[in-house]
Amino acid sequence: MNLSKRNGALRVVHGNSNPQLAEEICACLRIPVTASHVGTFANGETCLKVLESIRGDDVFVVQPTCSNGTCNVNQAVMELLLMIHTLKLSSARRVIAVVPHYGYARQDRKHVGRVPISASAVAKMVTELGVNGVLTMDLHCGQIQGFFHGCPVADLNATTEFSDYIKQKGLDTDKLVVVAPDAGAVTRARRMGDRIRASRIATILKRRVVANQVESMQLVGEVDGCVCVIVDDMIDTAGTLCKAAELLKEHGAKQVLAYATHGIFTDPACERITKCDALAEVVVTNTIPQEQSTAKCAKIKVISIARLLANAILRLHSEESLEKVELITKQPLYQDLQPLESLVEDDQWPQVQEADPDVML
Repeated sequence: MNLSKRNGALRVVHGNSNPQLAEEICACLRIPVTASHVGTFANGETCLKVLESIRGDDVFVVQPTCSNGTCNVNQAVMELLLMIHTLKLSSARRVIAVVPHYGYARQDRKHVGRVPISASAVAKMVTELGVNGVLTMDLHCGQIQGFFHGCPVADLNATTEFSDYIKQKGLDTDKLVVVAPDAGAVTRARRMGDRIRASRIATILKRRVVANQVESMQLVGEVDGCVCVIVDDMIDTAGTLCKAAELLKEHGAKQVLAYATHGIFTDPACERITKCDALAEVVVTNTIPQEQSTAKCAKIKVISIARLLANAILRLHSEESLEKVELITKQPLYQDLQPLESLVEDDQWPQVQEADPDVML
């Protein structure tokens, strides 16, 4: 079956929040990035134009809603919304939002009165614009998927990438303990523990008074003489992480490593990690650009999830199952599918040209 005729061409566009990730994904897929211009008008409003025809195509918008030093979270959200809107107006067959890091995810419920549920509000804006699906990574709370009413959401995780990295270290699994930094991370820690065959799971119970500030922490589990791997979905100011590492060291941990999908690293996170002698290494993925963080802190290492996302994108385009897609990232990307080169004839590839601003696509 010729998928190019059934589903149109596979296209990838991006905004300004993480263009490097989009380019890596396209390199894995062996396709060019679909040309677009995303900027701002003099008054600060977002200016956007897709520079190629995408009529009848499957278009994947790679746009984590994060800050990267030049683009803040709110700008990233607005770019995502306007890109979806533009693609729908331009007669794309399907528009899939690829949001590796979902901003506002921690505002997923009302902790007190008279506050918004921002995770729900952003999801509603995305779905109201007619997006056909959402592909994301390690949501802070799995129930956020339910905020996208009537829209399928695929929530991937980087367990395979992290476990492969850990296995390369050649650590003794009998002395390896996976640590959940709070009760909400136990499922994530158990998944990692099963993958790397860790001897056991430990949990840290904490009492938080205000955001980014923890009053007390208590370790549940034995870590004496072990290498501890703290597993979480994100690292923000790193205050809790550093305290957790110090707590593990106080209980006899031989070494403390930290693994998190999203490295936000709000100041003074990098400084805290550098000064924390209890913490040997922090490993994150590139759902958020990390050039500034790695320059500030030598302990921070980055693993790419471009191949994982490329695999998922290809399967969504070809309407294949995403079940266990995280487990097959080491296999050839086109093992069960025709290579994309065979789906689109050479003369069908779009030629990137400067668009006439006065001509509607």
